[in-house]
Amino acid sequence: MNGIEGKIMKQKYLTLSLVAAAVVTTATAEEVTLDPIVVGADFREHKLSETIGSVSVLDEADLADKSTEPLFEVLGKLPNVNFTAGASRAKYIQIRGIGERSQFETPVTPSVGLIIDGIDFSRLTLGSTLFDIKQIEVLRGPQGTTFGANGMAGVINIESNEPTKETEGHIEATVGNYNTQAFGAAVGGTLVKDVLLGRFSVFKNKSDGFITNSTLHRDDTNNIDELTAKAALRWLVADDHTVDLNFIHVNVDNGYDAFSLENSRTTQSDKPGKDTQKTNAFSIKSTYLFDQKFHLITALSHSHSKLLYSYDEDWTDGNYRAPDGNVYESYDWFDQYKRKITQSDIDMRMVSDEKGKIFNATTDWTVGLYGKSYKEDLDRNHIKYDENNLFDYRYKTENKAIYGQLDTALTDILVLTTGLRVEKWEAKYRDSDDLTINTDEVLSGGKIGLLYRNGAERTYYVALSKGYKPGGVNADNTLAASQRDYKTETLWNLDLGYKAHYLDNKLVNRLNLFYGKRKDQQVKKYAVATHSFTDYLDNAAKGTYYGLESELEYYPTDNLHLYSRIGLLHAEFDSYSPELTGRSPAQSPKYQYDIGFDYNFMENWTFRADLEGKGGYYFSNTHDQKSKAYSLLNSSISYINGNWTATLWGRNLTDKDYDVRGFYFGNNPANDWADELYTQKGAPRTFGFTLSYDF
Repeated sequence: MNGIEGKIMKQKYLTLSLVAAAVVTTATAEEVTLDPIVVGADFREHKLSETIGSVSVLDEADLADKSTEPLFEVLGKLPNVNFTAGASRAKYIQIRGIGERSQFETPVTPSVGLIIDGIDFSRLTLGSTLFDIKQIEVLRGPQGTTFGANGMAGVINIESNEPTKETEGHIEATVGNYNTQAFGAAVGGTLVKDVLLGRFSVFKNKSDGFITNSTLHRDDTNNIDELTAKAALRWLVADDHTVDLNFIHVNVDNGYDAFSLENSRTTQSDKPGKDTQKTNAFSIKSTYLFDQKFHLITALSHSHSKLLYSYDEDWTDGNYRAPDGNVYESYDWFDQYKRKITQSDIDMRMVSDEKGKIFNATTDWTVGLYGKSYKEDLDRNHIKYDENNLFDYRYKTENKAIYGQLDTALTDILVLTTGLRVEKWEAKYRDSDDLTINTDEVLSGGKIGLLYRNGAERTYYVALSKGYKPGGVNADNTLAASQRDYKTETLWNLDLGYKAHYLDNKLVNRLNLFYGKRKDQQVKKYAVATHSFTDYLDNAAKGTYYGLESELEYYPTDNLHLYSRIGLLHAEFDSYSPELTGRSPAQSPKYQYDIGFDYNFMENWTFRADLEGKGGYYFSNTHDQKSKAYSLLNSSISYINGNWTATLWGRNLTDKDYDVRGFYFGNNPANDWADELYTQKGAPRTFGFTLSYDF
């Protein structure tokens, strides 16, 4: 970054900081009713205004017109939450610059956990859709006590709509450009009076995608074809005993054909790839109340998945047709990764109730045991011309953990939270190159936090937390022996927060400042080889990040809702290689924002619009190529008549050109295979019409 660019970035950073800080101090507090939003991702439910830590919540109103959108494009509007593509969908997520950006050969432990209806989908993110969702909770920062190894950077908790006693349902259909067609239906109610409730949903989403393949004369080589079916049952065993069962079936059969030598949305691949996932998963949770002193929660989940990820490595049919009309001889390679993933989790915890408080009835308590068995089998076929280069590995982990948390009311307005988790992590790796690596280590994480309530309208908190992410193995045999494994990373994080309601609850503000230190920071890099590259994970000695998250909502009238979401982030390597020390890690934009409004007019009409944007960021830790800053304009207008809702929506209305993934290597015969930046484009202007019926 040159001096002028640095000054501009500092000015933007300072301006946004002042704006975000100003909203904290520019209103007069009045008596209010606390917000009704409840966060359920912790051991016990808390109102959003009374949670310790940086948490964002998207409810049904926020998700009303987004069933056909990818999950992580929606989450990418939240402060310091970002996504990476490199696939048919953006399925890699980062929080505060921490998270994976791709997966090829190497087995990885996610930095950001994804939980759907009590089932761990952290490695199965392609199967996450937004139909019939009640709420999405995003918890930033280490979640070591509650989620362990999968929650070092944060956790995303998705809750589907639950069974109800009354019969209710929702049906919707969508059509849009790029031959988008979607249909969803959900129905729930009493199955057996006072005994069994149920809810069932199905959602099908198809689109040709926005890529044109000039070699095959097709416009559907990067298509979307997704099916999700869910079933939820609630068995009312007795007044003090409830059993919940959730089942999820996912069948995603997407194409993957996104890169071109001209960095455009027109490709020349003759063997388009695939990006598929088939998952069957279930969870069963028993909640038993013991004499109003505590309740015992026993949760079991299991999932089995098959994933296929493949792509045309040369991006041509063996000959590259350049824009100048000349034809250049290329190469003809194809890469394919088949994975089978099986995972089982069991969690048993005792959670105190009102009569079970300890220490003179001042302290709520939680204590639990956790176990996980994870197995991943990879079969890779790297086809070079007509030669099959086969490789496989078998990877298995076993986790056992004990954890506990105390929430102590020191006074009527001061609450101290302390939590600790100790986890034994065992991993076994074996591949077809006769490499065997086994690891066995004990990891620990936790938090200590203080919450101060200043009346009903203001809450202050401070929290120190520790997260961890186990080390692992780099699978590619072309790497040096010293690069075949990498170490466990630990993260210490400090949050300072302020949440307030003003003007009779018309103005709501949530502000969080954070600072983190990373030790043995895991760093994704790649080594360039002829026509391709080998990715691997390395360790930097130390890293630091700090920044701000601000969410502001204002209701000046009953019909108008204004909001802003701002994230600021400064991240850097403190101690690493000379070229990276002092530089920010990949996928760490210095700022991002989402500013918008909802306006209800003429009784039945609602108009929504928002502007989302983010600053530039490095695509990789291996080179210095960066994305450009961008802003996207989205809007929708809805008409409600009784139980019917009709919505006309549009995304990226100005048809902004922006990038969601970038690689830097030599792949162009017209330029003598010189290293160049190749990018995957984000979605262009998309629009559609959704008709829904609620009963």
